[in-house]
Amino acid sequence: MIAGKVWGKTESIVKNGVLEFHRIEFKKGFQCSEHIHEYKWNGFFVEKGKMLIKVWQDGQNLIDETILNKGDYTEIKPGKYHQFI
Repeated sequence: MIAGKVWGKTESIVKNGVLEFHRIEFKKGFQCSEHIHEYKWNGFFVEKGKMLIKVWQDGQNLIDETILNKGDYTEIKPGKYHQFI
């Protein structure tokens, strides 16, 4: 399923009770909202360009930031607020 977003578009590749994996295209300088998946993992793989992933740590004002370049992959575990830019 493909869905348009303010920041670009997303295509669901895998979505089940424990994992969501999407192919996304986003406009340079745009970002998704901060959000959380209570029970699902999120996986991010960059096909081209680069992406900044922010992950908020529990009960802290600490935000981990990971920059993904072409060919890089990362996962966000359930229960973590996160955002991509």
